[in-house]
Amino acid sequence: MNIILLGAPGAGKGTQAEKLAAHYGIPTISTGNIIREEVRNGTELGKQVQKYSESGQLVPDEVVVAMMEHRLAQEDCQKGFILDGFPRTVPQAQALDQMGCAIDKVVDLEVPDQAIQERMTGRRVCSKCGASYHVKNNPPKVQGVCDKCGGELVVRKDDKPETVLERLKVYHAQTKPLEDYYRERGNLVEIAGLGEVDEIFARICTALEG
Repeated sequence: MNIILLGAPGAGKGTQAEKLAAHYGIPTISTGNIIREEVRNGTELGKQVQKYSESGQLVPDEVVVAMMEHRLAQEDCQKGFILDGFPRTVPQAQALDQMGCAIDKVVDLEVPDQAIQERMTGRRVCSKCGASYHVKNNPPKVQGVCDKCGGELVVRKDDKPETVLERLKVYHAQTKPLEDYYRERGNLVEIAGLGEVDEIFARICTALEG
């Protein structure tokens, strides 16, 4: 099964992608994770995309498309895959079509902007080990200190309030049109993205298998 997860930044795509990958036994391909790895490793691509992600802008289509085409050609994708963060624009969706990848379902996680802002501005990440927390939903035992390694918890640049607002603005302008693109093709399913993680997962599975 080939699945695309749509939804605003912070809608919970990554969490649901992990559960779907375990449930269906297929890999999750996250452009965000690939890009962060490139940035961490200090590659040329990493340097190129860092300036875009830190300001809330999308990475240029041609860079992302080339990166994804290489990833989708790998052997572990032959039985299916879950795309998290790609495509983000209609041209990227058209490029995916041109690769010959037939998409079975496009899951759109619907979460109001206000809830997105609360989720993202409350996120904290360990500066040492990268563990994630949330000031309300998943607080550390000691404020500002990682439970796992004792490292300092920080706010990622792309989780700062002004960047979150910019990311939502970009999402509505450039990614939201994908809903119509896939709705016209008859494979879009809209899922309420508020509630417990397992509840949302059950909704997705029902939509995929119904």
